[in-house]
Amino acid sequence: MSNKLETATLANGCFWCTEAIFQQLEGVESVKSGFSGGTIKNPAYREVITGRTGHAEAIQIEFNPTIITFQEILDVFFSTHDPTTLNKQGYDRGTQYRSAIFYHSEEQRITSEEFIENLNEAKVFESLIVTEVTKFDAFYKAEDYHQNYYNNNKTQGYCMAVINPKLEKFIKKYKNKLKK
Repeated sequence: MSNKLETATLANGCFWCTEAIFQQLEGVESVKSGFSGGTIKNPAYREVITGRTGHAEAIQIEFNPTIITFQEILDVFFSTHDPTTLNKQGYDRGTQYRSAIFYHSEEQRITSEEFIENLNEAKVFESLIVTEVTKFDAFYKAEDYHQNYYNNNKTQGYCMAVINPKLEKFIKKYKNKLKK
């Protein structure tokens, strides 16, 4: 069995929320918050939130595929946000909050497209999935204060009102996949 890590880059709304979720999964070695899918190099958060750089708030996950598969990561990804809303998640609006998979290999592209097709065919969501599946180009790590945000700011209002309920729902559904 190989211990070679693989990379997944995903965007599904605010990276503070998604980072907090994926950090909990067994087999996930690291999660970084940042930006992907845009037109300028090394954007700052203040630029990305305007929506003019084309970047999405994203997370980059390093995972051990012998413990958690890319398909399992996609399962968590699609069950922890609304992939049917174009350029918005909850109160967050704009292209920077779009749902996107930035695939790192042809295998990830095929797996992502088949996963979406299966969810649509099974009518898991009331509307069709609008998640973009785009070849990975670059990932720019967000400023340090965005990293590990939830764990460093659990009593902050946004964390308590938005992230805590998402985490509780996630933990209940995926308790057998969590780090010990």
